[in-house]
Amino acid sequence: MSKRLLEVIKYLGAIIIFFIIIHIINKLNIFNGYSPEDIKNYLDTFGVLAPVVYIIIFTIVPLTLFPDSILAIAGGMGFGLLKGCIYTLIGALCGATLSFYISRLLGRNFLKKLIKKDITPLKEQLENNGFWIILILRCIPLFPFDIISYAAGLSEVKYKDFFIATIIGTIPGIFVYTNVGDKSTQIGSISFYLSILLLLILFVVSFFLKKKTMKKFQHTMEKVN
Repeated sequence: MSKRLLEVIKYLGAIIIFFIIIHIINKLNIFNGYSPEDIKNYLDTFGVLAPVVYIIIFTIVPLTLFPDSILAIAGGMGFGLLKGCIYTLIGALCGATLSFYISRLLGRNFLKKLIKKDITPLKEQLENNGFWIILILRCIPLFPFDIISYAAGLSEVKYKDFFIATIIGTIPGIFVYTNVGDKSTQIGSISFYLSILLLLILFVVSFFLKKKTMKKFQHTMEKVN
């Protein structure tokens, strides 16, 4: 079998799998208008398989652009702080990897139809110092998680650099959001108010970090934000 035929089969297979996943998401109507508590209750129905279902949901959520923060909060509510952080990190890495390879396999024009944004400007920024830019952006919850993954897939960034930068950069945000979910069952307690305080600190720090570090390509950020 020729290499060209193998390439064609690979791309067709990726496209078919992609549309099957989209169809399933639309049929299940998993994400439309759901709160963290709704998602937590949904996960509870799966019993011991709940962590697996949670990770799968986190993996496919980039195809919907549903806010990852809501899922992370639901993870804290359903699994507690430690397990919630672990499952969320695994799911976030799987979702980021899926987005990365969708971009790499299907290309810019297909991606623009999926997310309704032209992320070429961000892709161009990632061509140089991709690891550090991804790491910085991952530390800023105010910047869309999935957009970064899609843009990285279009660029020449190595997957290894993308993967490591994603792990390091997402840990603070995952901890804060999962902690909010975990402590939401203790509303009125000191630990609950501390979790909210940490969330506020995260957003304040993110705001100033974004303003300071993104200044040199601010125009790019405005286009895809």
